[in-house]
Amino acid sequence: MPRPADLALILLALGVAALAATFADAAAGLRAAEPALAERAAQVERLGLTDLALFTEARYTRHPSQADRHAAFQDHPFAFEHFPSGALVAPPRPQGPR
Repeated sequence: MPRPADLALILLALGVAALAATFADAAAGLRAAEPALAERAAQVERLGLTDLALFTEARYTRHPSQADRHAAFQDHPFAFEHFPSGALVAPPRPQGPR
């Protein structure tokens, strides 16, 4: 009868093998998708599409690169953040000397 530590070691080895298999599958999937990704990138460039809209709630979370530092507090300087996505998106970094 195997000891509990032997069973734990077997489960750990199976878990590591499963993790390695997920990385191998992701790499194979990426290689298979490269032509389609290149085609989409060329189409985006040709059409001049803008950034991806991450959230649909507020304008400063839809396109963080286009928001100013005070957009979240436009209603009142001491107002609380009332959109949940505002807690997930950091404020934009300054773009040089001011």
